[in-house]
Amino acid sequence: MSKKTRKKSSNTTGKPAATKVARARSASTGKSATKTRTTVAKKAASKKASEQAAKTAKAKTGAGVQVKASHKAASKPLKPEPAATVIKSSAVTLAEGAAAPGFDLPRDGGGRVSLKDFAGKKLVLFFYPRADTPGCTIEACSFRDQYATLQQLGAEVWGVSGDGATSHRRFAERHQLPYPLLVDEQNKLRQQFGVPNSLILLPGRVTYVIDKNKIVKLVFNAMLDANAHVAKAKTTLEMLNS
Repeated sequence: MSKKTRKKSSNTTGKPAATKVARARSASTGKSATKTRTTVAKKAASKKASEQAAKTAKAKTGAGVQVKASHKAASKPLKPEPAATVIKSSAVTLAEGAAAPGFDLPRDGGGRVSLKDFAGKKLVLFFYPRADTPGCTIEACSFRDQYATLQQLGAEVWGVSGDGATSHRRFAERHQLPYPLLVDEQNKLRQQFGVPNSLILLPGRVTYVIDKNKIVKLVFNAMLDANAHVAKAKTTLEMLNS
């Protein structure tokens, strides 16, 4: 075979082979690109689905919390705060010249005390707000210090407050009070005598002097001057004896 014939044959044989290789590469590249696009599309769809699922779950959780809170609020309504305790006093304060109301109350240390138990005797009855407060301690001790003098004037001394029997007993023992302390926990005696409140809510500090006929001879109201009560009572008793 001549050189020219071999060359032509060689060229004819190489061209189809190159064409096949090129086509194969092109097909491979096309498949790879298609696969890449498909993968990207799948990832995007998966991401979108995940985001949507997360939003839905969040919405359900929020709704569940809201419903739970709503049910909780409905099942456990807020309790109203208890109203402040106010000691009611009579609309009319017992005036001088009025008859003292009868009463029978427990006292410190046990037993009871009644107004009728002291018929024919004068009585100093002092109402104080609360045991062991500074003003009440001063007042109670001033009556203690003048107790013998008041007895010489023919009077007995009784203190009254809304404290319990145990509190009264401790108060009397601590300050060596020689006279009875009446337990008026329901403030009924305070209301009977018409003892007014001081500063709207605080139980008032009022002293009464009652003569042997159970007539009120003194009504002395002074919340801030605890020492003045015994002096006023003493003066009134001296006038009754003159």
